[in-house]
Amino acid sequence: MSASPRALRALVLLAGFYLVALAVLGVLVGADVAAWIWAPAPVAIKVTVITALLGYPVLRGAFALGEGSGDEREALPVTEAEQPELWGTVRALAERSGTRAPDEILLVGEVNAAVSEDARLLGLLPGRRRLYIGVPLLAGLSEPQLHSVIAHELGHYGNADTRLAGITRRGRDCVLRTVGAFQERERKRIGKERSRQEKADAKRLRKGKKARGVDTGRTGLRYRVMAKPFQAYARFYLRVTSGVGRQQELAADRMAVRVAGRDATASALREIAALDAAHDFYQSRYAMLGVEAGLLPPRGEVFGGLRRLLADPERRSALAELRGELPADEESPYDSHPPVAERVRLIEALPDDGRGADPARPALALLRDTERVLARLEDVLLTPEALAMERAEWPELAHRAMYTRATVGAGPLRTALATAGVASGSASGDLTALLDSADTGRLWLVAGYLPKSSDAARATGRAAREFLRPALEAGTYRLAELALVEKAGAYWELSWSERVRLRLPGAAYSGGTQGAPDMEKAPDMEEALAAAVRAATADAPDTAPLRTLLSH
Repeated sequence: MSASPRALRALVLLAGFYLVALAVLGVLVGADVAAWIWAPAPVAIKVTVITALLGYPVLRGAFALGEGSGDEREALPVTEAEQPELWGTVRALAERSGTRAPDEILLVGEVNAAVSEDARLLGLLPGRRRLYIGVPLLAGLSEPQLHSVIAHELGHYGNADTRLAGITRRGRDCVLRTVGAFQERERKRIGKERSRQEKADAKRLRKGKKARGVDTGRTGLRYRVMAKPFQAYARFYLRVTSGVGRQQELAADRMAVRVAGRDATASALREIAALDAAHDFYQSRYAMLGVEAGLLPPRGEVFGGLRRLLADPERRSALAELRGELPADEESPYDSHPPVAERVRLIEALPDDGRGADPARPALALLRDTERVLARLEDVLLTPEALAMERAEWPELAHRAMYTRATVGAGPLRTALATAGVASGSASGDLTALLDSADTGRLWLVAGYLPKSSDAARATGRAAREFLRPALEAGTYRLAELALVEKAGAYWELSWSERVRLRLPGAAYSGGTQGAPDMEKAPDMEEALAAAVRAATADAPDTAPLRTLLSH
């Protein structure tokens, strides 16, 4: 479909919202007029107040037309002087796509690429264009795959998708803003009514009367009723615009195939699906590992460290499996993109164009002075609080981060030991005191000082122990970790192949001591420690395994 019919459809959908809004406002005004003509003045005043309150969300949604339409995402702009090869590539791809090149290229920290356009006259006239490229894409894709991604985004320019997105976005914002305003007012009414009823119940209880309970079922009913026509139109609007969006994505895929080739486009989609999972994993398990300890990785590594994960042989093997098994997502009528598996299937069903065997550089090779760019990206995307954090090399970061977590995790148990009067001040001393308490039958007396839920506080006997056991085991494990660091020089070691593990320097254990866990293989140490902790905190405590660990 050409741009003009799509522009007309977008305008009709936007106008539809205003027709619904005018119809609802007309009903409210009609109610006001009828009240002032036939009802007594006090009733008319009350009706007017109610209709004004109900009409406010409608007006708020209507006047949202010019709000939130700009592109406000945080990104790092790169000029042609700074990145000539990247710019040259984008210009060449734009020429091959038959469209005008973007006026700005900006780097973001997401596994995504996108385009925007500051179109004029509700998108009817073209405007300034921006291309956003996610640094994780540069880190994880080959050059031909990145060409495919960029060609896909440029396809949206060529199809006038970005120009018409302004109208679509404004209509969506108006509809959703109106529905949200009604829901917000309904929540406030329910909150006030709940508070009023709870206070009334408390007053009745103070007088020795039975509480009536809280019932807010009919509260906010007017707002729920008023929101229904807008909710219905919102569902219709989102279905129509999302369907159009899916068609636009498939058209952009066809442009990517034409410009970059079938194999590069299909493999890029497969790679992005795997890269998205890898990036989320990296951010949570590595980049943000030390935040609790006030630490960040070396400058440039918050986003750049993903390269280390992707380079690890075991991680590459896992990612290969993800590439081969795309998620079979069910298509929703509200999805703006078709399922990735469906897009890949359609692309791979196309005839072979002979462009799949070319040798490829990593896409990151397009960037000049990569480390400086990655550092500048942090300055743009990280909060001032994050930028103020201490930087540490990866090995130090891993150890200090996990030590902080162990310290926090052992905190409640060490407080319980202090309350019981047996704390020593050092981690190894506290653990010894805990084990002595277990041997003398006082373990659960100490555990009784741990924080408890209301159910745990009411429980007695074995039930009370079972409530406390998870916290006792967790606290003992963390305390044992701290004691091993303190006495045996244990340390947490970072690995790009597996999670951070607690290790002992050298082959600390030969497995020859009777009753001692075999610690010769460092990865087994945590399992042995967990088993020793379970033994020490059992109903019939056996502290020997844990004491043996501490003696080495």
